[in-house]
Amino acid sequence: MALSMETQLQSIFEDVVKTEMIEEAFAGMFMDTPEDERTKLISCLGAFRQYWGTLPQESHDQCVQWIVRFIHSQHSPKRISFLYDCLAMAVETSLLPPRMVCVALISSDSLEWERTQLWALTFKLIRKIIGGVDYKYDLMFMDTPEDERTKLISCLGAFRQYWGTLPQESHDQCVQWIVRFIHSQHSPKRISFLYDCLAMAVETSLLPPRMVCVALISSDSLEWERTQLWALTFKLIRKIIGGVDYKGVRDLLKAVLDKIQTIPTTVSSAIVQQLLAAREVVEYILDRNACLLPAYFAITEIRKLYPEGQLSHWLLGSLISDFVDSFRPTARINSICGRCSLLPVVNNSGAICNSWKLDPTTLRFPLRGMLPFDKDLFEPQTGLLRYVLEQPYSREMVCNMLGLNKQHKQRCPVLEEQLVDLVVYAMERSETEEHFDADVGGTSQLLWQHLSSQLIFFVLFQFASFPHMVLSLHQKLAGRGLIKGRDHLMWVLLQFISGSIQKNALADFLPVMKLFDLLYPEKECIPVPDINKPQSTHSFAMTCIWIHLNRKAQNDNSKLQIPIPHSLKLHHEFLQQSLRNKTLGMSDYKIALLCNAYSTNSECFTLPMGVLVETIYGNGSMRINLPGTNCMASGSVTPLPMNLLDSLTVHAKMSLIHSIATRVIKLAHAKSSIALAPALVETYSRLLVYMEIESLGIKGFISQLLPNVFKSHAWGILHTLLEMFSYRMHHIQPHYRVQLLSHLHSLAAVPQTNQNQLHLCVESTALRLITALGSSEVQPQFTRFLNDPKTVLSAESEELNRALILTLARATHVTDFFTGSDSIHGTWCKDILQTIMTFTPHNWASHTLSCFPAPLQAFFKQNNVPQESRFNLKKNVEEEYRKWKSMANENDIITHFSMQGSPPLFLCLLWKMLLETDHINQIGFRVLERIGARALVAHVRTFADFLVYEFSTSAGGQQLNKCIEILNDMVWKYNIVTLDRLILCLAMRSHEGNEAQVCYFIIQLLLLKPNDFRNRVNDFVKENAPEHWLQSDWHNKHMSYHKKYPEKLYFEGLADQVNPPMQLQPQYLPIYFGNVCLRFLPVFDIVIHRFLELLPVSKSLETLLDHLGGLYKFHDRPVTYLYNTLHYYERHLRDRTNLKRKLVHAIMSSLKDNRTPGWCLSETYLKCGMNPREDNVWIPDDTYYCKLIGRLVDNILHYSDIEHPLNSVSPMAGKSPGPFPNCDWRFNEFPNPAAHALHVTCVELMALAVPGKEVGNALLNVVLKSQPLVPRENITAWMNAIGLVITALPEPYWIVLHDRIVSVISSPALTSETEWAGYPFALLDFTACHQSYSEMNCSYVLALAHAVWHHSSIGQLSLIPKFLSETLKPVVQTEFQLLYVYHLVGPFLQRFQQERTRCMLEIGVAFYEMLQAVDQHCQHLSYMDPICDFLYHIKYMYTGDSVKEQTPPHKCPAQTPR
Repeated sequence: MALSMETQLQSIFEDVVKTEMIEEAFAGMFMDTPEDERTKLISCLGAFRQYWGTLPQESHDQCVQWIVRFIHSQHSPKRISFLYDCLAMAVETSLLPPRMVCVALISSDSLEWERTQLWALTFKLIRKIIGGVDYKYDLMFMDTPEDERTKLISCLGAFRQYWGTLPQESHDQCVQWIVRFIHSQHSPKRISFLYDCLAMAVETSLLPPRMVCVALISSDSLEWERTQLWALTFKLIRKIIGGVDYKGVRDLLKAVLDKIQTIPTTVSSAIVQQLLAAREVVEYILDRNACLLPAYFAITEIRKLYPEGQLSHWLLGSLISDFVDSFRPTARINSICGRCSLLPVVNNSGAICNSWKLDPTTLRFPLRGMLPFDKDLFEPQTGLLRYVLEQPYSREMVCNMLGLNKQHKQRCPVLEEQLVDLVVYAMERSETEEHFDADVGGTSQLLWQHLSSQLIFFVLFQFASFPHMVLSLHQKLAGRGLIKGRDHLMWVLLQFISGSIQKNALADFLPVMKLFDLLYPEKECIPVPDINKPQSTHSFAMTCIWIHLNRKAQNDNSKLQIPIPHSLKLHHEFLQQSLRNKTLGMSDYKIALLCNAYSTNSECFTLPMGVLVETIYGNGSMRINLPGTNCMASGSVTPLPMNLLDSLTVHAKMSLIHSIATRVIKLAHAKSSIALAPALVETYSRLLVYMEIESLGIKGFISQLLPNVFKSHAWGILHTLLEMFSYRMHHIQPHYRVQLLSHLHSLAAVPQTNQNQLHLCVESTALRLITALGSSEVQPQFTRFLNDPKTVLSAESEELNRALILTLARATHVTDFFTGSDSIHGTWCKDILQTIMTFTPHNWASHTLSCFPAPLQAFFKQNNVPQESRFNLKKNVEEEYRKWKSMANENDIITHFSMQGSPPLFLCLLWKMLLETDHINQIGFRVLERIGARALVAHVRTFADFLVYEFSTSAGGQQLNKCIEILNDMVWKYNIVTLDRLILCLAMRSHEGNEAQVCYFIIQLLLLKPNDFRNRVNDFVKENAPEHWLQSDWHNKHMSYHKKYPEKLYFEGLADQVNPPMQLQPQYLPIYFGNVCLRFLPVFDIVIHRFLELLPVSKSLETLLDHLGGLYKFHDRPVTYLYNTLHYYERHLRDRTNLKRKLVHAIMSSLKDNRTPGWCLSETYLKCGMNPREDNVWIPDDTYYCKLIGRLVDNILHYSDIEHPLNSVSPMAGKSPGPFPNCDWRFNEFPNPAAHALHVTCVELMALAVPGKEVGNALLNVVLKSQPLVPRENITAWMNAIGLVITALPEPYWIVLHDRIVSVISSPALTSETEWAGYPFALLDFTACHQSYSEMNCSYVLALAHAVWHHSSIGQLSLIPKFLSETLKPVVQTEFQLLYVYHLVGPFLQRFQQERTRCMLEIGVAFYEMLQAVDQHCQHLSYMDPICDFLYHIKYMYTGDSVKEQTPPHKCPAQTPR
């Protein structure tokens, strides 16, 4: 091959060498001209090019080395020079690679300094090749500028013709090829020339600039090492990028930044100047005045590449950081002041909105847009999650905050970590409690109880991993020496272990033994605690865990069996010994200990669980009487105490509740005539309070037990279950309650339930369910039934449907759902209302209707139902009464008056019989029986209307007394209708004017005139206490009350009075808890509301409250009822301060004997506000409001460990203990301390004899005025509390904030530039200003407005668009005012977009209209950049082009990219 190559190369260069030799011999005779010289070169090169093309790649090096050796073998400088020219031209024409030639030349053995001419010629050639200069042809073929341009135009002309023939889809490919071709060149001059061609093609609009830029920047050959190519490329991009559209510029910016990222951190300083060409492109793009793209696009790309905390590339220097800083004002406009310090109230209506959502992986706020928000907003919000986790009944909110779905099992490590931290915190609290006693517990006892429930829920649904948590606990407790709370910790772990160890691997639970080694360092045996104390079960927890682990190891034949630790030996021996004792008593906690230890060992578990079960089932032969006739029950009456149930593990409780439910279903199938033992029913009720056994508890109750009992037609047990739900259930989740309501409506249609007692129970339970719905629960629950609203509505009961409408009106009022709306059209409640009007068409009295939200008023005015006139009713009654008297055949009479479809007037006839003859015959009784319970309700309804007519036309005096006496006899003597049903019907009728007053007069007479009901109420209130969970003798008191005041539900009184008397022995269903007083409570709630609506009957209401207010001692939600009443009727009660005070006093004083002092109303209010002083009404001062808000602040901070940005004090800044007495929240009206504190605060504020506007202003002044009681360092916590309180009050209380905002915007600080000192964005940064003591009133109002609006419902927020367009827009004329408005509303745009898009668009339009007004008013806008950035943020994050479509072009200034 070498020989062949040498031969061929020699033949190529032979002629050239010969010619050169002749010239040297005959110098001057054969001198070549430059043209000849060039011809020879080209000829030689042509021959070489052909040969080079045939060579394989691997022979190229060898070939070039031969050529160099051949040249260096020549001795004639001229010949060497000519051959070097050939080499240079080969390199110039890209035939030979320059590097290969240079390497061959420099490494030649012949290149020695002694051969000076060869040395000089060689290094000149190397210099020319390296520098890319065209060697000696620079001069020979140098183009003039004119030639250069001619060549450009010529080249471009030829390319234009070719480009025109290309299809559109090939354009990209073509441009990419051109770029590849250019980048394959090595001569900077040639690259420069070709780039000039490209630039001219772009300038003459031949090539699209974006396509060229993209091809250049995306070329693989564009590398920072090729510095000249790099510099030339970015200079070209800088030259042509101005023609690229803004979206293209955004993409190019991203590509340029990515390219810059490829430059390493250290490079030679010699090449930095050329690399800076890329920076110049970025600088040009980011130059707002160049208007290449909206700066908002640029910041988005920059923040994607350089997120918070990451420095930009060194080449870009401060360029990027300065640009990012220019967006800090925009970020602040979109930030809520002190957001990280704001805390919700769990289970409050505002807590279920989007304000509290966190990213489930980072716990950060989900911020919209890539803006440089303040650092604290990017931090994980662990304090917020911990605060919520620590609140009882918070698990639904935690799931909502983190977007956790129970159907999708997903581990959430951040949640797991916070649960662990909460356990560690509980250990610390146990350690530091002054009076901590392992046997008694301490104030941390409630926390441990709550932790146990939380842990089971989150681990059960696999949001947290048990082994991970235990290992993390070990790590965090190691070396801390925290052992006082160890038994409680083991008790919490035992809860989960005992219930899940059978289904999971043993290895998952073994890490607990590591914790044992850490927390139980004793070398000697731990003594057995006093088993008469409930806390002894906690002391045994570790031993129980060991027993469960050992049992699991034995069952799995595992080698991991662990011998009993020496320190636990005495505990273990005690349990073994107790197990051998077959007679177990209930006097201590031995049974609980055995159940806890052996719940996974069926052989050992049967004995202690059997004792528990037998205790509540009762001895098989023993029977006891229940109220009513023919009703017997099993003999056990003492339920298992709560202390004992609390001492059982979850697994043991599940076994117990499963056993009870199974027994109930078995008895239902057997249709046993013996009712359930009272002890069993009460114990079952108590077990249902445990959220951690929800699946077998309330879920099983609703979805399995009830349907099974119904299917078996076990009406006695069904009645029992409904009684339990009415009088014994606490904190049942709303979806279960609405599900039960749906069941009840289905039940009502079944023929077998058409029985007096069961029908009464079904309707009473349904009424309780409807009226007890929380305001924030109504919408979420009823929207689940929009496809079939019939399932949650009564097809027959007008009263239940009316109660639902009243609940709907109250809920939409309290949550401000309809605020800003005029119609229900398009809302979730439209179908519900229309279905109700189809089932039970009815009207509302004008005084009731006037309280409804405006859209509901409009609906009922449009759907007015014609009513029968009172005259016609009277005429029909007279006609039917004539028939009654004239008909002789008994069967005909019974058939006629009880027939389905006949007018429901029979009670009116009985009334007339008593009025005229003072007697009802036996036929009357038979008719009543035949009518049936369900149809009788319609008769009661008509009777209620007839009574109003009769009393309205009564002559008074004796006749009136006679009417009252008869009515009373119908209720109490003849037992024709129960008091609660009659009062409910009367209260729900729609009488106007005088007739309405008569109706309420009848109600008052029925309740107060005879002593029957008052005596029942007084005795019941005196003899009983509402804390049923603490009682062991409820049944005895219940029976003694029923013996004194027996319930007669089957017309027994009438049967006794007819002639001849009828001997009735009706079969009563078991009554365990109810009586007429308790049944009347939800009716009394409605009666009070009806009386409040009608001004003339105020005094009657006060009288009712005086005599019957004590019943509220047994109301399950007295504070909530007060709150709803004062909120809903705020407008009606504004000027009736005495009535307000009376209402509050009656309800609160009924509870005084059963509540700890200080549980509700403040000491100041009790002292000053409760005293009626007509002439000198108490007006609270600032100190009162500060103390009241301070009480709520202390309550929230007591449960919060958030480090407030302004807070110099340590976590747990609140007082310890909290301001309200501790209690068992499982049986409390409210689910947690903060919810209680918020509601009692609101009730007290609404009860003040001060207009809402004044109270609202006083609340704002707590932080807006300098108050000695408000600490500076906790100011955001106080603002948070005010936000919570003021948004939970009616509109007049919180709308005053709008007035404050107008006042600030109209102040000289914002209207006059001369008044303004400093940079506006710094002065509106509340946190920074507050820390530096430089805050102004405007920043305080801004921060307070943010706190209030953050807690607001979307209904309250929906007033903002109207406030902007009608109130603020006419006022805003300066740039400072505009910026203030943007700061106010900007942070809430995200909620508007998610919850009420219509408002979002209205706000967008208002922003542009304000900007236009400012633009016209001001000569110069100094802050146009932040304004434009903010408007772009709105466009790209929220509205798109929707605002543009609604705003004419002349109203959209500042639309050009900046």
